Amino acid sequence: MSTELLDRLDEWKGRFGSPDTRPIEQLLSAIAIERFPDAASLIRLHETLLFLRAYPPSLNAAKAADAILFAFEKRVAGLQAAGEDLDAFESPEVSGIAGTSLAAVFDYEVAQRLAARHPRNLEIAWDRYDNSDKLGALSRFMPLLTEDWPVEAHVPFRQWIANAHRSGTSDLAWLLDRVASLPTAPRERAAWYESLEVPLLWRIANLATSRSRLRLPVRKLYVHREPLLRRSDVSLARELEAAPVPVRRLNRDDAHKILDLILETSAMRFRELYGFTHPDETAVFHAGLGRGVEIYFCGVPPAWRLPLRAYHAGMVFKNGVPAGYVELLSLFERAEVGFNLYYTFREGESAWLYARILCLFRQILGVTCFSIDPYQIGHLNPEAVDSGAFWFYRKLGFRPADAAVASLVEREEHRIRRSPGYRSSKTTLQKLAEGYLLYSPEPDEGRAWDRFRVRNIGLAVEREIASRFHGDPESMSRAAGVYVRRALGVEASGPLALALSLIPDLAKWTAEEKGRAVKILRAKEKGSEADYLKFMQRHSRLQAAFLRMGCGLL
Repeated sequence: MSTELLDRLDEWKGRFGSPDTRPIEQLLSAIAIERFPDAASLIRLHETLLFLRAYPPSLNAAKAADAILFAFEKRVAGLQAAGEDLDAFESPEVSGIAGTSLAAVFDYEVAQRLAARHPRNLEIAWDRYDNSDKLGALSRFMPLLTEDWPVEAHVPFRQWIANAHRSGTSDLAWLLDRVASLPTAPRERAAWYESLEVPLLWRIANLATSRSRLRLPVRKLYVHREPLLRRSDVSLARELEAAPVPVRRLNRDDAHKILDLILETSAMRFRELYGFTHPDETAVFHAGLGRGVEIYFCGVPPAWRLPLRAYHAGMVFKNGVPAGYVELLSLFERAEVGFNLYYTFREGESAWLYARILCLFRQILGVTCFSIDPYQIGHLNPEAVDSGAFWFYRKLGFRPADAAVASLVEREEHRIRRSPGYRSSKTTLQKLAEGYLLYSPEPDEGRAWDRFRVRNIGLAVEREIASRFHGDPESMSRAAGVYVRRALGVEASGPLALALSLIPDLAKWTAEEKGRAVKILRAKEKGSEADYLKFMQRHSRLQAAFLRMGCGLL
């Protein structure tokens, strides 16, 4: 009976536009009292309900789905009481369901923030720790531990830690407190903690931030009374020319709250996006993209910025339900885009959503050339190959930057036109993923970036360190500071100065060009990275120099 109900419920994911939604509402009423006997069926129920809550065919269906999801902890508890195996709930595609738990090795900042928000739900997963020898480093906090761990086998580190803190304090709380007391820079503290590779057990229980229950408040649900927008309904060129998206900046309290929710949402799915781990809490923004979609996005603070590219990340919510995330790595007018729609929602309006996100960031950052890293489309990424990610972007208008890949695409598209129903083989999809994809409203303008790799600039700096400074990066850093000071008349010692020091005619630039370069340096050091990008976009001479370096022409 339960399998039949799930099949009928699943059918509604493709039946949007039906004028009569009473059947699904009646179906949800039947499901609400049905017992599902195993983890697989319960997971299937959860994910289908969550999809229909994000894309509701009616208000009553959304309310009914929420009623079942908000009581999901009881269903999981019932399985556990019956002795059912719950391991399937820890799969990254479905983790975070109410009533379940998960174990993962989190970055230091993530562990800190999760432990502060949920001290009773987070603890060291001692039974999953396979690298306990690394805990010898705790001798920094335990004076006599060196009597034990260097010479004894099977050191009882858990006993040592238990004796090192007061009763009522968890092992994790003690460890995080000790790490926080280290008289070192934040990056060094983080690196020290992460070197331990300590797995943490997170009991999701019935947390309001579980995947089953997390909902941002929305004024009015967007009900899908018509069929969902398909990829063929979407024009990326048209969306990029759409009216500006309303954007507002959050106050500090609201920013802090949404960043905590974003961090938890990401961590529950075993994902630690750089911008969610190191967010700029002073500049968090909200934008409504339409059709019940909202995005919250931010950059990173100066201490955590990338040397050259500007970094921005955002999380997408559909009718208040977390649906996916995006990150952009931008330099001049080029933005490398990483987009991930959570597994549950991939049958939704993915193409339209992606197009709206690009429209927003074109507006905010001034970027006009969008790039997709090979990993996103399947290079060393079997999931992307299996999902046909290459064709998702290709059908939106992205083109291969690599000539060999472009020839293969032409051949595949010819086969598709000649043989309706033809599908590229797995081997072909892997070959298609061997190069970058680019999109620009004016394709010829974007071709300057075809051979560009930001890594080439870093490699050029390393060659300079090796050849001129005997492998000593500090010596080159000092020399770069002197070179930039003489050329531009300002002090500059960061990574961007290293790249500028590779420009041989920097001192010969005009006064206006030098002044703009100084603005770029200062914006990277402590200003807005959106301003940093816009200053770069106005400096054609600097862009030409970076393109030469990034294309390996230095």
